[in-house]
Amino acid sequence: MEIRIAERIRELMRAEGLNQSKLGEKIGVRQNTISAWLLGKKEPCIRSLWLLADYFDVDIDYLVGRKNF
Repeated sequence: MEIRIAERIRELMRAEGLNQSKLGEKIGVRQNTISAWLLGKKEPCIRSLWLLADYFDVDIDYLVGRKNF
């Protein structure tokens, strides 16, 4: 199974009209951390996955590519 976190975050950001800085402000994460996620240099920790899932109102399984909407 392919982990699709960066792709899913990008897709959700685009749908909400958010840039990295705005998303960072919304979930309390620095912009450079979000950049690292989107570039595939890092993956979000479980706490960050919870924050992303709660903010975008999706399951963590969706974020990591285990299921679709």
